Amino acid sequence: MKQLQQERDGVTPKSKALAPEQQKIQELEARINRLEREKAILKKATALLMSDKLDSRWKWSVQLSMWRGLATTSTVFDVVGSMRAALMRELGLVSKQPGSHAYRQAMVERPDIPNRLNREFAVQRPNQVWCGDIMYIWAQGRWHYLAAVLDLQARRVIGWAFSAKPDAELVIKALDMAYEQRGKPQ
Repeated sequence: MKQLQQERDGVTPKSKALAPEQQKIQELEARINRLEREKAILKKATALLMSDKLDSRWKWSVQLSMWRGLATTSTVFDVVGSMRAALMRELGLVSKQPGSHAYRQAMVERPDIPNRLNREFAVQRPNQVWCGDIMYIWAQGRWHYLAAVLDLQARRVIGWAFSAKPDAELVIKALDMAYEQRGKPQ
């Protein structure tokens, strides 16, 4: 109520406005900020055009866009991206992205492993139900694996392990940590 009253008195809040007039003012201020940032980028691009640092083929592309009135930050970024690609080609450089991660597919379903939890996530006591997952993380040029064990009653991590391979040893380390952390429950 206090914020709404202040907005009606003409005070623009720092958080999200409640009154429609103040919401419109915040939208316009955000638009002005974006336009000022774009203007600064275009000024820098113009300064770059006037310098001798830019190859003539790129100057022509940006100048043509500016002459047509089409110059926007995206035009400048497109030209800069094209320049980067051409320079990398000239120098024989290749961009290397990490490959997508893939686990081996299970060839056989495991009906011998029962679903005891059956989506009953409301647990009354600690150490009654633990669950876990293995996540993969790209770091230092390769995939690493993080196994985490959670207590569903406490809703927090009680054990974890980090490894270069997603194997049984990783899971056992995480379960051992959880077991020790929880005082070796029965």
